[in-house]
Amino acid sequence: MRGSTWRGTCAVGLATVTLAAGLAACTGDSDGKDDAAKSCTDGTYSWSGVRESEKLSSLADPIRIKKKTDYHKALLKPIDDTVFRPTVTGAPTGVGRDRVVKALGTHLKVREPLAGVSETEPAKEKHYVERATGDLKGSYYSWGWINQVEADFTYTCEGNAKPVKGHVRTWKGTGSGFLSCSDPSETTTGRAAARRTCPDGSPAGSKTGTES
Repeated sequence: MRGSTWRGTCAVGLATVTLAAGLAACTGDSDGKDDAAKSCTDGTYSWSGVRESEKLSSLADPIRIKKKTDYHKALLKPIDDTVFRPTVTGAPTGVGRDRVVKALGTHLKVREPLAGVSETEPAKEKHYVERATGDLKGSYYSWGWINQVEADFTYTCEGNAKPVKGHVRTWKGTGSGFLSCSDPSETTTGRAAARRTCPDGSPAGSKTGTES
């Protein structure tokens, strides 16, 4: 899993990104299409409006453990069948959408590549979260999230070509967690997950703790 993180009594979870490609083209002074594409390939980016946010992507069914145990395995399911996909609009002629995503990753100086346009979150394969620490008993919740990032860009070709403007939405990583409903959650996605699956009035769903 890309840059994943885990959150539990002694653990933490991860997240992911999306790009969309548009039809805007970058053209140079040359009449040749190949020359225009080449000039766009050698263009430069300027970035603005960079925003990062943690999005709830998957959730386990309510977890109620009646007898004390030291192990539990929860299956995460997509939220309302929602699947996140990277999107890139305004990809310049001669520059693929994945190259635009890579350029954003370079700008952000990420340790791992941002999610490419062919990736999805949640992934197609089943995702389980296991908890094997401490004495488990009572109500718990388990959830997954993506660390989404989006930005606007202006791509400038060499020569007198008009700059191309576009937008990228993708993610930096994914994560999952498994926590008790009796403890306040420290993140917005954790609180959202707890409100969906914990008993009404559980501390995990209250607006205490630190915003993510």
